[in-house]
Amino acid sequence: MELHQVPDRSAGAGGTALCPHRRAQGPDTGNRVITVNRGWALVLLLSLALGARADCEPIASREHLFCVSTLIQGLEHPWGLSFLPDGRLLVTERPGRLRLIEGGRLRPEPVQGLPEIRPRGQGGFLDVALHPRFRDNGLVYLSYAGSGREGLGTEVLRGRLAGDRLIDVQVIFRMQPKLDSNIHFGSRLVFDREGLLYVTLGDRGHRERAQRLDDHLGTVVHLLDDGRVPTDNPFLGRAGALPEIFTYGHRNIQGAALHPDSGKVWIIEHGPQGGDEVNVLVSGVNYGWPVITYGAEYGSGAPIGEDTHKEGMAQPLWHWTPSIAPSGMAFYTGERFGRWRGDLLVGALKYRLLVRLKLDGQQVIAEERLLEGIGRIRDVRVGPDGLIYLLTDEPNGRLLQLSPID
Repeated sequence: MELHQVPDRSAGAGGTALCPHRRAQGPDTGNRVITVNRGWALVLLLSLALGARADCEPIASREHLFCVSTLIQGLEHPWGLSFLPDGRLLVTERPGRLRLIEGGRLRPEPVQGLPEIRPRGQGGFLDVALHPRFRDNGLVYLSYAGSGREGLGTEVLRGRLAGDRLIDVQVIFRMQPKLDSNIHFGSRLVFDREGLLYVTLGDRGHRERAQRLDDHLGTVVHLLDDGRVPTDNPFLGRAGALPEIFTYGHRNIQGAALHPDSGKVWIIEHGPQGGDEVNVLVSGVNYGWPVITYGAEYGSGAPIGEDTHKEGMAQPLWHWTPSIAPSGMAFYTGERFGRWRGDLLVGALKYRLLVRLKLDGQQVIAEERLLEGIGRIRDVRVGPDGLIYLLTDEPNGRLLQLSPID
């Protein structure tokens, strides 16, 4: 199997998971096509030699042969996934339910004790995360589209999980202002190594407000675990700025994960027609939207903003044009896919596939696209067993498991 870079005249984003010809674009590198030479005969020989399971069709990546299994189906637009220490799983459904998976089965009744969520557009229940000391305090955090007099805005609540019920529920963050808009809510929840919480937000379709510091639109906020503001937040005490804000100039961040080595939070955000970005969060930094972007207006393709670069605004580590509509992301940290250790796995809604980015520090050195057509991958997680789990955002959504057979 070989990895090639070839001129831009080659094939675009089409192809299959077993013989892909993919186009990606990194900052200032021009278009790249990643070609992996493999064939059905090779896959068959490998699967026979390595004892592939009879109940799944082997899929070859550049470095692993693996199977995809459907563990659960019948989820309604699942959005976020979290593993409990006792082996159960929590899954959010965007219409407003938190579900438990126990013993490989979806519990028929949702978790009780939550406020009513009224989904609208892209809003509803979004992400779920466990407190870093969950074993001691049982705290679960959920982001969702909360309603107010003026409209909707992303909110975060926490509660204590007691069996199949949340108790002591309290809202610890409310996005301001609420707006009459159905789009761009974000939202991922990530705890860092100090137990501080990052909440990623969208611009709610009001792009110009992502450059403001007096509201939460198009920002990442940084909170203590009870919603209070950390004393080292970059805009704390600055006149006209909200103290929760950590970074700004974002369009719609639907992927975030903690880097296993550096401990920094990496994010992925949607561009419009192109300009999906991979970024590393740095306190107080302006990430440019909508002043600079690699994307273009829907329909017309007209440029957005001033350019792709501007002094004082961060450049992405990697970007995709055309857009892949990225959502959940995870760094691979397990042992089962050993040759993927340290790689970044990204779910794509538009092409219904999984993207693997090979990293060298903070540099993306290669991209591989897998599982094209499998479904709108909304979330990507690495389980405690070292296997990879995916949620597909569909009316009959699925929980998928990737397991190596090599």
